[in-house]
Amino acid sequence: MPQEQSSIQERQRIRFQEPRRYKVLIHNDDFTTMEFVVKVLVQVFFKSPAEAEVLMLKVHHSGQAVVGVYSYDIAQSKVRKALGMAQRENFPLRFSVKPEDED
Repeated sequence: MPQEQSSIQERQRIRFQEPRRYKVLIHNDDFTTMEFVVKVLVQVFFKSPAEAEVLMLKVHHSGQAVVGVYSYDIAQSKVRKALGMAQRENFPLRFSVKPEDED
């Protein structure tokens, strides 16, 4: 008796998850100029000059501010670029990257 071939194929369900997102925070220091912080926010994080100024003042008054939420690789890349700019100008500007759902 020959084997019967089934025309029914088993389907597998694949569930895709959104990649985890990360907040990039900028931290206040007493040495980095406000103008330089605005420059970094405009050039690296693509903020408008008005939005960059508001964020800079928030950092100045509260100590830190979220400048963007990105996938991990993009967050790290933006932080490296911003820190490179700060290092070339001899500013001790600091950033941190934290998971979006972490407070």
